[in-house]
Amino acid sequence: MKPDDLNYRHLLYFWAVAKEGSITRAAERLGLSVQTISTQLGLLERQLGQALFAPQGRSLILTEAGRTALGYAEQIFQIGGKLREALAEGTHTRPRFAVGVTDAVPKLISFRLLESLLRPPHKFRLACIEGDFEHLLGELALNRLDLVVADRSAPQRANLKLDSHLLGNVGIALFGSADLCARYGPAFPRQLDGAPLLLPARSDPLRGAIDAWFEAHDIQPEIVGEFSDSALLKTFGRAGLGLFPAPAAMHADILAQFQAHPLGALHGVGESWYAISTHKRLPHPAIAIIQDAGGERLVG
Repeated sequence: MKPDDLNYRHLLYFWAVAKEGSITRAAERLGLSVQTISTQLGLLERQLGQALFAPQGRSLILTEAGRTALGYAEQIFQIGGKLREALAEGTHTRPRFAVGVTDAVPKLISFRLLESLLRPPHKFRLACIEGDFEHLLGELALNRLDLVVADRSAPQRANLKLDSHLLGNVGIALFGSADLCARYGPAFPRQLDGAPLLLPARSDPLRGAIDAWFEAHDIQPEIVGEFSDSALLKTFGRAGLGLFPAPAAMHADILAQFQAHPLGALHGVGESWYAISTHKRLPHPAIAIIQDAGGERLVG
């Protein structure tokens, strides 16, 4: 087969099926019909002279030839993404760095992790996108993002090879307006029974640790709000509508932005932040900068 015989659109369909594990899910992801994906995948297999998938129950698994083809497809699409970036940059001298930040990551944490990329001696052009965890992982797999910053590590999936790097851990404290701190602070934590509390949504890993802390101390606060967006949670806290959890080491920033004071530490409760990236032969240089100094910037 000559190089110009390979249909790269068919290769994209193959790549999507390999990532999703089924033609149906790949069709949903690409916005195409199942018939289109199935037909074009068959054409690609005939072109290559190899079966790329084998059925396993209701899913498809890669054959040995399929695994080899997927490795080359990954490289092809990564290079294609870099080509688009290079052409889109035009006269820009700063290399673009696209990072996704999950909704649960506080804005202050995101700023601490990424701010140095815009300061000398670094000269990156930062593109930040916020979204839910699964969506951002999908964008990362499609090479639309260079990195995802999240409050959890990437799931281990055979069709999605991702690296999770622990950036650091931070202890959590309760914060509140001056009035709330004066009311509930003197006998912390015993006075927290019935205290108004603003908490992350139950899907947030931090929520389970906070609930367990209150249960261990036999305290029953009044949960007045639950939020998937950490910035919105703190905005309600700034209005004095409830106590809220936040990284203890960032008390100065929280006071400046949200006029909230630390009430007391939730000992044993912490939050972890991860940098998630794909396997690449030539990773973006900004990733190493974030990974090397992540913990220091979180508490600095």
